[in-house]
Amino acid sequence: MAAEHLLERQLRHFAYVGLKDRAWSQRRETAFAKRIAGAGYATHLYRQPEKARDCAWEREQEILAAWIGELPNPVGLFACNDDRGRQVLEACRLAGLNVPEDVAVLGVDNDDVFCDLSNPSLSSVSLNAETAGYRAAELLDGLMRGSIRKPRRITVETLGVITRRSTEVVAVADTDVATALQYIRREHGRGISVDRVADEVALSRRSLEKRFRETLGRTILEEIQLVRLERAKRLLLETAYPISKVAEITGFGTTGYFIQFFQSRVGKTPRRFRVDLAS
Repeated sequence: MAAEHLLERQLRHFAYVGLKDRAWSQRRETAFAKRIAGAGYATHLYRQPEKARDCAWEREQEILAAWIGELPNPVGLFACNDDRGRQVLEACRLAGLNVPEDVAVLGVDNDDVFCDLSNPSLSSVSLNAETAGYRAAELLDGLMRGSIRKPRRITVETLGVITRRSTEVVAVADTDVATALQYIRREHGRGISVDRVADEVALSRRSLEKRFRETLGRTILEEIQLVRLERAKRLLLETAYPISKVAEITGFGTTGYFIQFFQSRVGKTPRRFRVDLAS
């Protein structure tokens, strides 16, 4: 999911910053690098210092900043969790790099307060950790009662990527397409049409549509809908607006179409998505 999010930004360089001696970090690294390789790109992998004194953040910050400074940019960087993502943001500032223009940073856990207070705010993969905790408690109870005797694997499901400022970038060489993308994202897809996007960059709809397909592999309308979808996710997460209000604010029109589109892209209804995030 992290790889797909960064690939959608049309980035061509990728990196991963994890934690040594953490099995879950290693698994995320392996899966991320495999998906990136499947798209035809390599992943730059950060390795923590071997010396214990260099692992203290005051020292490692300089080492990490130097490593990031050597990466080709723009680069999509996946951090193993939000805390590591915050450290990456600090290292980027030390290296004089702009986020997300030079380095697009994505974390994991989606701690609302933590992510929103980062500078810039940190995009993050949201996990359904609480439900996994209930399953673990149920398993422990069964083991203690003797009704469960064999080990079971508990999978922590991903709920989706919550996009914030740290990955709000699309790396394209076509300046007109880039201008159109900036306009769509600035307006959050609200109240705009394909014709209005074409007018914004002073190109014919047919010409801009052709260049969108060549550059991004999708239409202008598809891009508008994707931006609206990201906005809808944030509203479902951060507000108590009814589904109909979210559909109206994000420009999807009817509630029925919004629910249908959301489910086709996310794999669950907006209501289910909200419940899972809150659980």
